Amino acid sequence: MSDTKVIAVTGATGAQGGGAARAILADPDSGFTVRALTRDPGSPAARELVELGAEVVRADFHDEATVHQAFAGAHGAFLVTNFWAHGSAAKETEEVNVLVRAAKAAKLRHVVWSTLEDTRELLPLEDGRMPVLQDKYNVPHFDAKGEANELFTRAGVPTTFLNTTFFFQGFLQAMAPQRAEDGVLTLTLPLEDGKLLAGVDVADIGRVALAILKDGDAFIGGTVSLAGDHLTGAQYAEKLGAALGEPVRFASVPYDVFRSLDIPAAEEIANMFQYYGDFDQEFTGARDLERLREINPALKDFDSWLAGNSSKIEVK
Repeated sequence: MSDTKVIAVTGATGAQGGGAARAILADPDSGFTVRALTRDPGSPAARELVELGAEVVRADFHDEATVHQAFAGAHGAFLVTNFWAHGSAAKETEEVNVLVRAAKAAKLRHVVWSTLEDTRELLPLEDGRMPVLQDKYNVPHFDAKGEANELFTRAGVPTTFLNTTFFFQGFLQAMAPQRAEDGVLTLTLPLEDGKLLAGVDVADIGRVALAILKDGDAFIGGTVSLAGDHLTGAQYAEKLGAALGEPVRFASVPYDVFRSLDIPAAEEIANMFQYYGDFDQEFTGARDLERLREINPALKDFDSWLAGNSSKIEVK
């Protein structure tokens, strides 16, 4: 075990970081071991990682010294920040700066940074088709991450940029089909008819990250844009109906209508879906499913994800 390389994993008790940690721990031949970073090493999720073989350490993005300590001696890292913990692009940028400084100081050999496209590269703020949020963003949780990519590059941190996308897990609760007044299960999304939505099993982020780390230098400096399937709203509804055993229809909600709804982050979610729709050729087109399955042959499409998760869908 002396030559096993340590991979530091941020957000290790969350969906993405937890998936990365489990993927590494489940592969005894990877040559890696996990150092899981968390603000609360005593949490049930952290204790579960210990039982799986991870080293769990306390680290807080807002206590920079703890991050430097956690990275010390590591070979590489899977890095992710949680915008939704605070909802602030400015705070997320501060967090990424901490990660970059710590990665540079530790001389990490390979970082996989879970990121997203900066929507402003295709949609300038002056375009006017959607409201500008937090003073200078179309979709803050996309744009702040995309903007932060350059921080890794400028610092000279050997990085692979792993662009994520909509998680299939969104269909379990917040975007699960709901029974309409006429009794028909309905999948309601701010997505235009016929537009493709690239989706992925969140666990595949970790599995692809492991494959990237195992291939080492081949991916450094490059971008991998991730998805497991490309489907229209109607296709998602049809497949959900087959899994649930009764028809599900798709209802497209106009972006402006969704923005006006009294739900958390309605404007940001509507802006995100409008970006998905208006730039589906560029966004979805960057996600080459054939190439992704060469990287991770076990990559799940929507059908295979549904096979293991349809019983968890909270239909009301």
